[in-house]
Amino acid sequence: MFNYISLLLVALLVQIHVTAQTNGEKLAAAISNLQKDSLLQHATISLYVVNTATNQVLYDLNSQVGVVPASCQKILTSIAAFDILGKDFRYKTTIGYNGTIKKNTLKGDLIIKGYGDPTLGSWRYAHTSDTSVWNGFYQVLKQMGIKKIKGNIQVDQSYFSKQPVPNGWPWEDIGNYYGAGSWSVNWHENQYDLSLLPSKTLQDSATLLATEPPLPGIQFSNLTTTTAETIPTNLNLFSAPYSHNIIVDGTIAQGDKPVKTSGAMPDPSPCLLQSLLHFLQDSGIILDSKYLPTSVNAPDSTAAIWYVHQSPTLDSINYWYLRKSVNLYGEALLKTIAKAKGYEGRTDQGLMALKQFWIQRGISSSALRLLDGSGLSPQNRTTTHALVHALLYARQQTWFPSFYDALPLYNGMKLKSGTISGFKGFTGYHTDKSGNTYAIAFIINNFQGSATQMVKKMYLVLDTLL
Repeated sequence: MFNYISLLLVALLVQIHVTAQTNGEKLAAAISNLQKDSLLQHATISLYVVNTATNQVLYDLNSQVGVVPASCQKILTSIAAFDILGKDFRYKTTIGYNGTIKKNTLKGDLIIKGYGDPTLGSWRYAHTSDTSVWNGFYQVLKQMGIKKIKGNIQVDQSYFSKQPVPNGWPWEDIGNYYGAGSWSVNWHENQYDLSLLPSKTLQDSATLLATEPPLPGIQFSNLTTTTAETIPTNLNLFSAPYSHNIIVDGTIAQGDKPVKTSGAMPDPSPCLLQSLLHFLQDSGIILDSKYLPTSVNAPDSTAAIWYVHQSPTLDSINYWYLRKSVNLYGEALLKTIAKAKGYEGRTDQGLMALKQFWIQRGISSSALRLLDGSGLSPQNRTTTHALVHALLYARQQTWFPSFYDALPLYNGMKLKSGTISGFKGFTGYHTDKSGNTYAIAFIINNFQGSATQMVKKMYLVLDTLL
């Protein structure tokens, strides 16, 4: 019996070895063909593939070379957040007051205090929409019998630093929706949609129609140009945090229908306040017009708490973070990690905590040059070896099913993608036809041509694992 079992084990190991060797040879041949491509003449290719059951390295090309990971970097923040915060972690936002309540009237200020929730006012979840959030608060006012508020409505943004945008984010990114900053109180994912109507005359500017939600106090500088229908629309939005001006630049193809483009709010507080004021007025709450809403850094910390809104759990937040690559979620998680470790809610403090986390789990300090939590900065550097190491670590954790489920499906594989102009990557897992599961990190830097072209070429390499 013992000899029979021994023979089975030997046969199994031989089969695994032969399969690995075959797949490794296929990968080597595919990479050799890729390296001959003229679009990669000056590119850096890094590919690292490990069998998750045996930890056997199937293929290694430049796995210790620092490359720009783009959004592949998100897995480092995601995994650390699961471990440090827990998959059931929830953000909170409180609404309190100071002053007195007499004869159905609050004589004092409403104070909204945030703790970094990136989902407040988000359309992705039923209970985070603006109507749902404000209705929960209104029910409290109704129970208290309050029909009039005579005072300011303030936003306490003191939990995180006043700097919402990480160092290293390009100017051409931070005005667009994917470049939204992270505040203590965020709103509608700090995103707005701008509607534009192309001009009927070529070379004239498009007409700016409206934003949704409205942006109080914001002026737009219209630098758009209307082009022929055959030329694709290419719009870009430029603005800085706390700015009152947004530049709309680029081209818009002629047509009869409005076109939408999405931008990042320079400051979410005014938009949130306007939304709340309109809701309260529509609900019959009288607001004394003498008092105007204000946004301050640190209102009265002794305010009594009326209402606590809780975010979805971390595993649900992480789902959209990885599936739709929401950069805001990553930057909020990074600052939250900093707070959980006893640091200030700042990007640099979060990066310090994140790097410490991975160093303690076996990743070399020199393999991580990180400037943000989401991978948007082209100055980020990590290695495919570090990414695969993180993937292997995640597989051993109790929360792994939630992490795995959040990974998008590309080319039949569970992979997180990353894209910056000239940079493309994939990292994640794949199980082949024989049942072998691999952890993969595949990144190409400084290629020529389009990302769509490069993805097709990268799929040809990854197809050898199918």
